Amino acid sequence: MNTEACLYIVATPIGNLDDITLRAVETLKRVDFVAAEDTRHSQRLMNHLGVTVRLMALHEHNEREKSQALVDKVKDGKSIALVSDAGTPLISDPGYFLVKLAREQGVRVVPIPGVSAVVTALSVSGLPSDRFVFEGFLPAKQGAKTKRLDAFLYESRTVIFYESPHRILDTLEVMSEVYGAERYLVVARELTKTFETIKGGSIGRVREWAESDANQQKGEFVLLLEGAVDAPEVSTTEQDKMLTLLMVEMPIKKACKIVSELVGGNKKELYQRALEIQGRVEKKG
Repeated sequence: MNTEACLYIVATPIGNLDDITLRAVETLKRVDFVAAEDTRHSQRLMNHLGVTVRLMALHEHNEREKSQALVDKVKDGKSIALVSDAGTPLISDPGYFLVKLAREQGVRVVPIPGVSAVVTALSVSGLPSDRFVFEGFLPAKQGAKTKRLDAFLYESRTVIFYESPHRILDTLEVMSEVYGAERYLVVARELTKTFETIKGGSIGRVREWAESDANQQKGEFVLLLEGAVDAPEVSTTEQDKMLTLLMVEMPIKKACKIVSELVGGNKKELYQRALEIQGRVEKKG
């Protein structure tokens, strides 16, 4: 055994290979196996680092099938490092099921922190960073995408999304329709790479900028939406009235979701109040 028998979650660079940490390099050199999202991609990184270690594939299509075998290897005294194609594993990448299974079975999970695109983009965006929401990738289909974006119409925190090159223009168009062309947005493209670009402005202007230059439609994107500053002020009394009416027609959970999306409000708090309302109604009945 080269190092302690456990599962290491190792962050790797999102572009510039010099961003890997010394601790990450040492860990990758000492473990018995590396579980990689794409073994061919990760092999190039290992070659660059001078790491000779056996790579095993762990991706979204085989994670549930392979995770128990990996956990069993750690139980047998082996050390395993989990890496994704770029950045911190599990952040919009495979690994959640493996880590959950490992912790459930008493296997130690050790973080080896490093780069994450969401935090990297936030740090240079100029948007409030004390409170933010990370939503990951948006749905591909326009209807589902619109519905997801609608949920953040009155969100006061900075909202962060990932997007791919072939969907960036469509997403900017839908954002403009949902939030209006004047809502402020920052696009961070190809972070830490040669053609890194960070562009901020109204959604309308950012969309025009991207449409006018095909080069700005290439690469991996992080979209950072400014929080709403004019969220409607709705009292708890008014929220409760809406909940009471909606609960007659639908399940409590759905009623809370609709109220939260329409006028704001914490879903958990709305759910608790909805249960109280339901209890009072049942007593009267």
